[in-house]
Amino acid sequence: MKKILCSFLFLVAGVGVNAQDDPIVMHVNGQPVPRSEFEYNYNKNNSDGVLDKKSIEEYAQLFVNYKLKVLAALDNHLDTLSSYQKEFRQYRDQQIRPLLVPQNAMEEECQKYYNQMLASLQGKELLQPAHIFLRVPQTATEEAQAEAKTRIDSIYQEIKNGADFAELAQKVSQDPGSAARGGLLPWIGPNQTLKEFEDVAYSLEVNQVSEPFLSTVGYHIIKLMGKKPLESYDELKANIRNYLERQGLENQLATQILDSIAQHSSPQKTVEEILDEETERLCAQDEELKYLVKEYHDGLLLFEECSRNIWEPASKDTTGLASYFKANKKKYAWKEPHFRGLVYYCKNQADVKAVKKCLKGVPEDKWTTKIREQFNKDSVTVRMERRLFKKGENANVDALALKDKSAKLNPVKDYPYVAVVGKVLKKGPEKWTDISNQVVTDYQRQREDEYVAKLRKRYTFEIHEDVLKTVNNH
Repeated sequence: MKKILCSFLFLVAGVGVNAQDDPIVMHVNGQPVPRSEFEYNYNKNNSDGVLDKKSIEEYAQLFVNYKLKVLAALDNHLDTLSSYQKEFRQYRDQQIRPLLVPQNAMEEECQKYYNQMLASLQGKELLQPAHIFLRVPQTATEEAQAEAKTRIDSIYQEIKNGADFAELAQKVSQDPGSAARGGLLPWIGPNQTLKEFEDVAYSLEVNQVSEPFLSTVGYHIIKLMGKKPLESYDELKANIRNYLERQGLENQLATQILDSIAQHSSPQKTVEEILDEETERLCAQDEELKYLVKEYHDGLLLFEECSRNIWEPASKDTTGLASYFKANKKKYAWKEPHFRGLVYYCKNQADVKAVKKCLKGVPEDKWTTKIREQFNKDSVTVRMERRLFKKGENANVDALALKDKSAKLNPVKDYPYVAVVGKVLKKGPEKWTDISNQVVTDYQRQREDEYVAKLRKRYTFEIHEDVLKTVNNH
């Protein structure tokens, strides 16, 4: 991993690139950031469709913060975590391994697959049959077999009398997949289905209907809907390639290539060492690939750093969350009243009052547990939903708690009696847990701003304004 990291720093620093062609747009703790790297990130994060677009000057400050967090992660040795290294290598391999496979290798495999398809036809055409099927298990009694034979003969007679094959298939065929399509089956070739079925199908002309026949699974009547030769390679090439890619062929070829390189290397190298070298080589040749891989490398580090030092600690800091909510309560005010409590549905009318009585004096976060123990131990006689409701989210809350005269009660099936218990909050949330997700997010953002301020004091950075002005303008 240290080798990979050094390679990235080497590449991104622009070694081997004329400084006049790629000047340094900023230094972060002494490390140069070339204009090309900044442009790659700026353009990617400010493309068409991005709602909160930033000016180049605004983004430069955000990019400094990004770099500072990555530096902090490296100082905390998060790049040595096995979990980090595993995830980074998985992503790195997704980008690099396909590039090791020559284009002609995939082309050869596609052609080889087509030739196998062509050979498997044995000079025959492809067929598209439709069928009506009656299942006859091999364990069926003679009586059941005779009954099925009588029924398939009756269906065949209807067809001979002019009945529509597709309509009959939809009504009586016991192959549900094809029955829904009027009995239509996919195109087939030799050795792709039951021998009895194939022999009859290849004996028919288009639109001809077979007599009933028995296979190992039951009775069939076939109608041949079409026949055609196999399409040319050029016509099928795209579909074959997509199919082989879904089967993981590209990855298999990459594995073969890597194993071969490792086997013939001197001194002997591991596949991981070869991938490290190939990453460095390919990134040196392709600037976009270089920054794509680096973006993931740095992004993973940033995520680990923020999770460990900002997001997780903030989400668990209940004292801090309560204090933050108290200090910022006004910004969470709402225009319409909300209801914090429980909507419950009872099978028995007597349980409506019984539920309210059993919850008296019980903390809100214990309500659902209390009801389960008291009413739902053996069977569910009370259904419930506890949370914060705003107007329009639940008709029963609107009618019973928020006193909306236009709202109509909406009981649950088999639970005709509806009631609520809780509190109407008129001006805003009463405690931070009423809107915990929003408060946690805002508190995390504040903690992150504070953390970045500390990093800006710990590390040095300098934005070169003259080069910044040339971003996307050179």
